[in-house]
Amino acid sequence: MEDNQKPAASSTADLQREVAELMIECLNLEITEDQITPDAPLYGEGLGLDSIDVLEVALEVSKRYGLQLRSDSDDNKTIFSSLRSLSDYIAAQRTR
Repeated sequence: MEDNQKPAASSTADLQREVAELMIECLNLEITEDQITPDAPLYGEGLGLDSIDVLEVALEVSKRYGLQLRSDSDDNKTIFSSLRSLSDYIAAQRTR
């Protein structure tokens, strides 16, 4: 059996880069991962994501990292507030 998954990110910066790449790929954004500032808002003024974009990212994050993100969670506003907060949440909750 071949393992095609990327190795686990070795640091916070690596995970942030990996999550930024995931968002860019998932949403077909025309930017590079280094253009996403870790503390910039993902909604509105920052990256400019809308609720549909966030749902797509949540689905991809759930599949890749084996964690549950519920659309009705009160924590979503905090989790998806920035690349840093999303990466920190993934680091704490991931199962793969």
